Amino acid sequence: MISQHSRHCTVELQALPSRIGQVRRIISAQLRYWRLDALIDPAALGVTELLTNVHRHAQPDKTCTVDIELLLERLMVSVSDRDPRVPAIKDARLFDTCGRGLALIAAVSESWGIRARGETGKSIWFTLPAPPGALSLASRTVYGATTDGPFPGAASGALAGEHAHPAVRAAVVV
Repeated sequence: MISQHSRHCTVELQALPSRIGQVRRIISAQLRYWRLDALIDPAALGVTELLTNVHRHAQPDKTCTVDIELLLERLMVSVSDRDPRVPAIKDARLFDTCGRGLALIAAVSESWGIRARGETGKSIWFTLPAPPGALSLASRTVYGATTDGPFPGAASGALAGEHAHPAVRAAVVV
């Protein structure tokens, strides 16, 4: 059960370059819907960095989940993958073209961290402070075309176009 003081959005995907832009648009649209426009840029930047890390480094596959949740006065963003290896912040040199992702997340976020899940993977998360009044929106539920929605069995292919992008599934609970 989700109380009206919590909003949550989950996107499952393969962290491929073509999917990262789609997820940025989903996250941006969801934050706009929640009237959190001020958080779009830092949240999208952080998600892009974390998904790029999954794309470049995760083993055995690129399957991951992006979660955004507004709870109390914080937006928590996390990316979970199946690779149990924990990344470390690098000291990138001046002309290095990679190695700054986690340092960038640390710079734009209020807090961040890594949750190891043993051999099943890890979650890397960061928080952003929500603007005052962010939780005052009335609670509403939105269903995407690739979610079960309120109709049992709807995700079984009963809706036309439902599996247009089978590698990206979004579930939204508001």
